[in-house]
Amino acid sequence: MIFDDKPSIVGHRGLGSGLQGGYRENTVASFLAAVGRGLSWVELDVHRSADGQLMVCHDPVDATGQSIVTRTAADLAAEGVATLAEVLTALPADVAVDVEIKSIIDDAVDPPAQRTHALVADVLQQHRGTRRFFVSSFDPSAVVHLGGHREAIGEAALGLIAGTCLPPRQSIPAAANLGLDAVCLHTDSLSMTPERIIETAHLAGLEVMAWCPGPAEAVRLAAAGVDAVCVNDIPGVQVALASAARSRG
Repeated sequence: MIFDDKPSIVGHRGLGSGLQGGYRENTVASFLAAVGRGLSWVELDVHRSADGQLMVCHDPVDATGQSIVTRTAADLAAEGVATLAEVLTALPADVAVDVEIKSIIDDAVDPPAQRTHALVADVLQQHRGTRRFFVSSFDPSAVVHLGGHREAIGEAALGLIAGTCLPPRQSIPAAANLGLDAVCLHTDSLSMTPERIIETAHLAGLEVMAWCPGPAEAVRLAAAGVDAVCVNDIPGVQVALASAARSRG
């Protein structure tokens, strides 16, 4: 089981995408603020730098418009971009981390050991047993690669992220047939018949994380049996889910 609480609330890029509560996304401060809200899960994005460090940022370019992969970790640190190692060091050990692999075009041609998913595998091996990890990606090859190294990466769970261009009728069979543990579905993909979609995923042995529902949608998906919601409005979703739970009780 990946997510203990049903649904688990996962902090999208920390306290939320963009600027939430005064905290910039994918920063140590944002992740700690999410933990301060009582979250036991946070989600972050990783790109690789020119010197083979995993940098925690969403976009493939930095604030100057240069590709992350062309900048060194030191250069990016000067712009406030943290490394994955720094974030993991800062987070309490009981906080689980969803690492989203951001594959780049260079991953098609660079030496295999330098590719983004290989660097993630190295970090998972180094941190094996220190906390719970869930690794997800829009790139199925990235998580399949990790699936081939289960002994090295330990109990890290693996998931396929699907946007609206890859609907559940395709993404759920894909994730199941690739031997993954979960599928991450955009909330718009769950606008109709979420119960049937989630039930089918469960029958296939997959947990389901929805991204990024607002409070009302999170309540609807919780009732449909979703395992986790990756959200931007953490306080709003917490209040909505708590209120729904009291109503049921």
